[in-house]
Amino acid sequence: MKPLVQTASVRVLVRGGGDLASGVAWRLHQSGFRVLITEIPEPLAVRRKVSFCEAVYDGQSVVEGVKAVLAKEPGQVSGVWDQGFIPVLVDPDAVCRHSMKPEVIVDAILAKKNLGTAAKDAPLVIALGPGFEVGKDALFIVETQRGHNLGKLITSGSAAPNTGIPGAVQGITADRVLRAPASGPWLNTVDIGDRVRKGDLIGTVQGKALYASIDGVLRGLLRPGVSVSKGLKMGDIDPRGNRDFCFTISEKALAIAGGVLEGILRFFSRRWSAP
Repeated sequence: MKPLVQTASVRVLVRGGGDLASGVAWRLHQSGFRVLITEIPEPLAVRRKVSFCEAVYDGQSVVEGVKAVLAKEPGQVSGVWDQGFIPVLVDPDAVCRHSMKPEVIVDAILAKKNLGTAAKDAPLVIALGPGFEVGKDALFIVETQRGHNLGKLITSGSAAPNTGIPGAVQGITADRVLRAPASGPWLNTVDIGDRVRKGDLIGTVQGKALYASIDGVLRGLLRPGVSVSKGLKMGDIDPRGNRDFCFTISEKALAIAGGVLEGILRFFSRRWSAP
């Protein structure tokens, strides 16, 4: 029986290469889709070890066995696909969509607001989280707020509004997030995967110290040397203490990726099964 969705013929442009966007890209790649990631020139991913956007700095990034490779211009994208990898293109406004004409665009920037995506940008547009409206900005939206509806495919209305409070991990919310104590270049003294205790020095910004707020494992931390603004999220401490979680895609990212995959399958199954 011929499958309703020929995944290898579907090109998916994912806007954003942070950990949640990378979880989406990883799952779609594993499902056979041709995935392209577009990014800004200097990504600020906290969970760097599971973010394909690190290819912007290093030329390539591997997340759970899947490799992403930096494409210097759109003409290199097909070659990266032919090698079995995910291309990453520095293209903040996703201008490449005009020439590449992807069948699917996933707005995974997670800016809590729409930075320019419209439902007409591709045959299927899916947006993640708050700041979008079904019909106006996208055909589908995927819920990103932790809780009962995480990963749910929204077919009317909008996602839950941003609360400004990080999701609870073992009952801990804001205290698990590390924020810049000042503006300037970031210098770290520890790295992702290290165990820390409350009060340990994490690093400095312009001579101002950043200390651990709880005990746990550093699950995420910005690249050393990047310039930050005061109050910017710079890292997170996982109170569960499992070091393996630092180097694998989170349950949240996989749930969201499942919602995106459902949206694609819904759309193309109906489209290709129509008489």
